[in-house]
Amino acid sequence: MTLLTASGWTQQESGFESFDQTRIFYRSWQPTMPRDDGPQRALVFLHRGHEHSGRIQPLVEQFGCTQDWAFAWDARGHGHSPGERGDAPSFYTLVQDFEAFIRHLQACYGIAAENMLIVANSVGAVIAATWLHDYAPRVRGVVMAAAAFDINLYVPLAKPALGLALRFSPGLSVTSYIRSGMLTHSAAQAQAYDLDPLITRNISARVLLDLADTAQRVVADAQAIDTPVLMLVADKDYVVKQAPQRQFFDRLASPMKRYVVIPDCYHAIFYEAQVQAEQALEASKVFIAECFAKDLPALDRYHAADVLGPSAQRYQALQQGRAGSAWDDAYFGLQKRMLGKLGPWSDGMRIGLEQGFDSGASLDYVYRNQAGGRWGVGPLIDRGYLDAIGWRGIRQRKAQLQQLLGALIAQHPADQPLRILDIAAGGGRYVLETVKRHQDREIEITLRDMDPRNLEQALQLAMQLQLKNHIAYQRRDAFDPASYPADEAPYDIAIVSGLYELFSDNARVLQSLQGVGQQLKEGGHLVYTGQPWHPQLLMIAKTLTNHQGQPWQMRPRPQAEMDALVASAGCHKLHSEVGVAGIFTVSVARRGAAPNAGG
Repeated sequence: MTLLTASGWTQQESGFESFDQTRIFYRSWQPTMPRDDGPQRALVFLHRGHEHSGRIQPLVEQFGCTQDWAFAWDARGHGHSPGERGDAPSFYTLVQDFEAFIRHLQACYGIAAENMLIVANSVGAVIAATWLHDYAPRVRGVVMAAAAFDINLYVPLAKPALGLALRFSPGLSVTSYIRSGMLTHSAAQAQAYDLDPLITRNISARVLLDLADTAQRVVADAQAIDTPVLMLVADKDYVVKQAPQRQFFDRLASPMKRYVVIPDCYHAIFYEAQVQAEQALEASKVFIAECFAKDLPALDRYHAADVLGPSAQRYQALQQGRAGSAWDDAYFGLQKRMLGKLGPWSDGMRIGLEQGFDSGASLDYVYRNQAGGRWGVGPLIDRGYLDAIGWRGIRQRKAQLQQLLGALIAQHPADQPLRILDIAAGGGRYVLETVKRHQDREIEITLRDMDPRNLEQALQLAMQLQLKNHIAYQRRDAFDPASYPADEAPYDIAIVSGLYELFSDNARVLQSLQGVGQQLKEGGHLVYTGQPWHPQLLMIAKTLTNHQGQPWQMRPRPQAEMDALVASAGCHKLHSEVGVAGIFTVSVARRGAAPNAGG
């Protein structure tokens, strides 16, 4: 359905296929007099929890960007989108949906991510913040109104009680205690809220708890976000707490950020009485104009992030023993002593103690996920070890990498040979297992690694899998420019998995990426992994050793930094998959010019 509005936009209703093929409803507003002084721009709106895109229509007009597009969706479980009301498989599903939405807008409307600005309210603001942290899009900026980083539940021990109830009733939903009079001083807006048949009062308990966990993670690691952000905070918000909004703002690495408290304002900031709403709108309009007036930062600004960035400061604190308290030192010291005594009983811990917990042998053991050990109790210890959140993330990373690699193989012309290079293959499990499922294709594989034991392990696995492919095993250093000779035939796909996360030095990583880029065909694809953050950095640094026998100290590299290094080497990201708790990512980039609508 298309409707010509009196205010200068043509409104249309449509839908897009999300990552799991769920069709999500959205509205678009096309300017009747689009700008002719540059590329098309867009505001993308994220509504509050309980609400829907129909509530965005007045905001499009009030923001007054008459030459720009506007878009707003009905989040899964809301408005005209499918699903139980207020429900989704998880809160993170909504983040994945939003990534799919932005990709759809890029492909369908030809508007680059760098020409989009996000306006997000309440729960929508947490979706936007998580998306910024995990996917690192190069959008122009984000307006966050009353970000729901911590919802006031009022009932004592509400979260533990909900967690317990979910064990017995996985589909449990709760009815919101919020009434329209708690959202706005405006009687007209309160009445419109009460009479809207598409507003749902329910929210899934599962989504609510996942929202709380995800928000806590994003607030804790907000320094990984450097996108321009305007935070609008309600002075009298009965729905969400103000302190986490301030913490998020203070930790942001954004060179352009603003924190505006709206006096005597309830939670529904943009739907408040005239005085409060106008203050929020004016601050937003000024911020939006300034965001579009500034150029996006150059990619090379990330090259020195390993020395000057917030993650570098935390890494230096780890190296210098300034991270953690005396209590942490005592607690982790005890853990380390217990690891030395009981670790050899667990097969996985024994491999880590002998070869390093980041070694190829250790990772291959984690991939197999078969607990083993000695003295009866060993397998139980090993199972606990293998179920650690980091190792669960590693296994999910493997599955995501194999899925993306399989998709790249499938899209390659069937009548043409395919050449795959892995520059630090370890035991080669993820590549060889994937290729096994494509034995009908002509695929040549080159596996490289510094450790001959890893190459021997890969050879044995290839024999077990009875692969018919031509496989070359090369002992090479992924950071040595000589490992990428110009006279070798170019590759269609290059893979670097679990390597750059182990090294803080951006110069070395960029040098390696440039070598990889030189060995890729024009239009060839790079599959690369990242580790934007980790919840157990201190424990790992104080208890585990790496393949060099040193404390395993890591500098998580924010996704924006990793993507910038890849782009500086001539490869531009097409897509990312994010793993459990956002610890690991797997991305695909293409060598050559950045796509016109790429982010």
